[in-house]
Amino acid sequence: MAKNIEAYREYCLSLGADVEEKLPFTMFKSGENVLVFYVCGHMFAFLDIDHYGIVTLKCQPERIDELKARYDCIGKPFNLPSKYWIGVDANVAEDALLRDLTRNSYEIVKTKYSKKKQTHR
Repeated sequence: MAKNIEAYREYCLSLGADVEEKLPFTMFKSGENVLVFYVCGHMFAFLDIDHYGIVTLKCQPERIDELKARYDCIGKPFNLPSKYWIGVDANVAEDALLRDLTRNSYEIVKTKYSKKKQTHR
């Protein structure tokens, strides 16, 4: 899966009926090919579809240093704060790790924004 962008896309969409995909940065030349996956209207994963390599994912701040130390495929996210986001080299990461980190990102965002919607009712 990690080497195949379509398989990764299908995996992201399979996480829940509430997952949406968009190309939201088409007005920017450097962002026109950035595919973003959303849950509850907030992004949990994104990548450049022309240069499938680094997938940027949300992560718990307390896990980031340990993950970076343990896996060479984990580094800085693209264009987001490294306190809350990680970059995963999809060409190097094992499929199970990429799936686990993607599901984790999805759950972080879904939990956070599902609670906010419930409080604002």
